[in-house]
Amino acid sequence: MTAPALVQKLWNYCNILRDDGLSYGDYVEQLTFLLFLKMADEQSRPPHNKTSPIPKGFDWPALLRVEGDDLETLYRHILEELGKRPGMLGIIFRKAQNKIQDPAKLRRLIVDLIDKEQWTSLGADVKGDAYEGLLEKNAADVKGGAGQYFTPRALISAIVEAMAPQPGQTICDPACGTGGFLLAAYTHLAKQDLDRAQKKRLHHGTLFGVELVDSVTRLCAMNLLLHGIGASADSTELPVATKDALAAKHGEYDLVLANPPFGKKSSVTIVNEEGESSKESLTINRDDFWASTSNKQLNFLQHIFTILKQHGRAAVVVPDNVLFEGGAGETIRRALLKQADVHTLLRLPTGIFYAQGVKANVLFFDRKPAQEKPWTDQLWIYDLRTNQHFTLKENPLKPADLADFVACYHPKNRHARKETERFKAFSYDDLIKRDKANLDIFWLKDDALEESANLPPPEIIAAEIVEDLEAALEQFREIEEDLKS
Repeated sequence: MTAPALVQKLWNYCNILRDDGLSYGDYVEQLTFLLFLKMADEQSRPPHNKTSPIPKGFDWPALLRVEGDDLETLYRHILEELGKRPGMLGIIFRKAQNKIQDPAKLRRLIVDLIDKEQWTSLGADVKGDAYEGLLEKNAADVKGGAGQYFTPRALISAIVEAMAPQPGQTICDPACGTGGFLLAAYTHLAKQDLDRAQKKRLHHGTLFGVELVDSVTRLCAMNLLLHGIGASADSTELPVATKDALAAKHGEYDLVLANPPFGKKSSVTIVNEEGESSKESLTINRDDFWASTSNKQLNFLQHIFTILKQHGRAAVVVPDNVLFEGGAGETIRRALLKQADVHTLLRLPTGIFYAQGVKANVLFFDRKPAQEKPWTDQLWIYDLRTNQHFTLKENPLKPADLADFVACYHPKNRHARKETERFKAFSYDDLIKRDKANLDIFWLKDDALEESANLPPPEIIAAEIVEDLEAALEQFREIEEDLKS
């Protein structure tokens, strides 16, 4: 079965469950639990003959033997029991709950949909692509709120192509979501001519992810597993962990690829004795940070610098405010320009993220040893925003739209770059003289401002107005929250 056919088959069943109020996210989560149980059972049988990590009576055959209320009860007990286990089981099943209230529909999902396929024998590209397809559909269901975790696949691929990870390098995403960057890096490396030791290292000890939310970690863990990365269903380890990446340094890596979560402020909800709740800004204080701030992106930028090895390389998606904000923002930009080689900035177009109103960029920099002379020599900026119009449905961002950026980036030797209309270099001295070391630089003329005949179609204009209003509303909400606290 092909990946699109499998996605369609899984998705058709989701529409039945949506009538019972199940969200796309809930559905993918329940599929994750059941797929794991099914694959663990498959691997315990010939020709694999592995010892199943699932206790007898809590396994796939036990689910097949019961129906009605007994099935619902057993499934609930399985989720509770496996959530207490260490390693891979704990990651997949931690805080797991049954969201399918109708036992007949649960039975159909188990017997008619999942049991009919031999998942272990399906190619990793089919299983993985099918699961990835489900996650993308889930992200598109913005009502469920999961879209903010989803970076466009075309953008991820272009970033990985530009960064060109090499065999033996360790790669981390400290805000890994469902694992998009880790999977793209894996795919890039798997295409290379690897020896046996390098192949083994690619599956164990190359990719590392950190995610704050349990339910997202399990999606990432399953995504990696279905692509054949990190572990089999009977493993106790997986390269993804649920924790607050910003709390402390969690290792050092050759490459960091990340799109930290949108939303400017880190906050904690305080509930008083009367049960009233209020949000308080959470300022991260770490000795290895250049500045203390409650701005989440600025904290992630500092954190990413700390987890890079010397000469380690990073590509991080940041919103516009990181480029121009004063106070801690200025302190961090000046420190980064001095202590790292901040060599490339990709200005992204609007209309490519599921979260509305996002104006973002990709910042590329290399960590360097301490020295008096600033490490940044030139910042090359590629403007993919001016006169570019994308929407999620009618005109989504495609790999071809980023091909010129990757060519200009010159992954084989970025010191052999040439300026183009959209790609310009700015010296360190010029950057540091700018007010607040502002990196929000543009030079192209906006055609729409020059001549009304060049205006984009009305639906594009409407979408851009909505994006700007959403962004403004978000800023007002943050101001309101700050005034309350």
